[in-house]
Amino acid sequence: MLEETGLRYEMAGVPFKPRAYERAAAAVRALPEPVCERYRREGQEALDALPGIGESIAQHIADICTRGTFPEFDELRKRFPVAVRELTALEGLGPKRLRLLYEAFGVKTLEDLRNVLEHKPHKLAGLPGWGEKTVAHLRESLALAQQTRGRLPLGFILPSAERILQTILAIRGVRRAAIAGSIRRRKETVGDIDILVATTDPERLAEAVVALPEVVHVHQKGSARTSVRLSLGLDMDVRAIEEERWGAALLYFTGSRAHNIHLRTYAESMGYKLNEYGLFQGKRCVAAETEEEIYAALHMPYIPPELREDAGEIEAALGGTLPTLVPYGALQGDCQVHSTWTDGTASIEAMARAAWESGLSYIAITDHTRALAMTGGLDERALDRQAEEIRRVNATLQKEGIAFRVLHGAEVNLLKDGSLDISREALAKLDCVGVGVHSHFSLPPEEQTKRLLHAIEHPLVDIIFHPTARLIGRRDPITFDVDAVFTACARTGTALDIDAFPDRMDASDTLIRQAVEKGVRLVVSTDAHAPSHLAYRELGIAQARRGWAPKESILNTLPVDAFLAHLKRNRSRRNAR
Repeated sequence: MLEETGLRYEMAGVPFKPRAYERAAAAVRALPEPVCERYRREGQEALDALPGIGESIAQHIADICTRGTFPEFDELRKRFPVAVRELTALEGLGPKRLRLLYEAFGVKTLEDLRNVLEHKPHKLAGLPGWGEKTVAHLRESLALAQQTRGRLPLGFILPSAERILQTILAIRGVRRAAIAGSIRRRKETVGDIDILVATTDPERLAEAVVALPEVVHVHQKGSARTSVRLSLGLDMDVRAIEEERWGAALLYFTGSRAHNIHLRTYAESMGYKLNEYGLFQGKRCVAAETEEEIYAALHMPYIPPELREDAGEIEAALGGTLPTLVPYGALQGDCQVHSTWTDGTASIEAMARAAWESGLSYIAITDHTRALAMTGGLDERALDRQAEEIRRVNATLQKEGIAFRVLHGAEVNLLKDGSLDISREALAKLDCVGVGVHSHFSLPPEEQTKRLLHAIEHPLVDIIFHPTARLIGRRDPITFDVDAVFTACARTGTALDIDAFPDRMDASDTLIRQAVEKGVRLVVSTDAHAPSHLAYRELGIAQARRGWAPKESILNTLPVDAFLAHLKRNRSRRNAR
């Protein structure tokens, strides 16, 4: 509601307020618990203490918690009765353009927009500041949104799925429970939630599932399977099974379907039958209790769920070439962290302390640089001032005996011609530099490739952040010559980022695998804009595992000094000596 209020204020052309509500929404989203739970427990003082939230917005939050709304929200919604978050999620459609659409054509929903694009494209192109290219781009953005409708980013669903899992584990009679399906395989997007439960009381399980507070509709309730609709906007299937066939059922319901078919076909070639009840030779069950014993009976090592996509993993397992994947918990540092110096919600010190408490030993503060004006990007003088604050934070932590280090980096903007928006002298002062594409997404592949190669060849560019610039369901990845870019990265020592923020998950698993095969060094970053975002690093590890990446390919699994020594700038200096 806070985010919608900010967007509607922007539609109205009101200055300053949109940014205030955007920051407030980010602060609320970053909390480790629902804000209304904190308000009910600690009262108004808890809201007043939230970072980046003033007295009036704190009162609005209290109103939401007690009445479900607040006056400004209701007034703005009456003025602009538009599905503002859904529509502005489309790439190229901001609040100001949305107002034009609403006033000229009465566009309120995605369906309204689709009708205008279909029946009145020429009138649409005639709006002030529009044109045929704008209309074509909007049509592409709408098509992309409709393709991914019904699927949500893994990182936004996983915490809720894990909370539900813990609730199910506490039900009497439940012996074991696990999330299966695409979530267990850590797919980038999720269409539903599958939970497998070994229980001695399936009727009690079914009653408890339909009574969950997240359930808004019951599709089916039964002793074997209960299917419900959740307030998250997804369906959830909970299946009750006998504990003795746990491994076979978990293997079957984890998928993928293609992996299961291939595995079943291979089992048949060996004289077995494989299904959700077990691995059978005739009527005799050879293996069923664990996935490991089923794979072993088929003469292959255990295949991690992240690899089960029928992308060569069965052949690799049989041939003894299955990779040893980077383990969860392997990261020692985070290479992309933002602060209140640009568009983050917490100070450098707050981000550092949160990272240390979460088990990291270093972070790189990589706030945006000046060309990204919407975030208040930093120029050379601001970077110098930020360096002073980072030195102060490091000194404070050291004085307290905290073995943690804040590195000074930047997320530098790659301009259309491949140049950077910050001087070489300023970049040389930093500990590490990442470059990101934040504009000109639709350049032809040859121009995009040339642009990226400029950055990769720059001696002070250490990392290419979120390399395809995609936003899942909102913006297609940029297109470039992957072979040329990865060859240059491997030759120059420029690392490729795996951005773990849920709506990015960039690079894709396919690109990661290609990068590993080319010998490209990787980093995993959270792109954290709030302390709670630091937990996304395990999503990045999952993405790396899906891309067949070993630990040695990922630079920030190293301690801080070794990490710095392996960055391109420092390797180049060492080689020169």
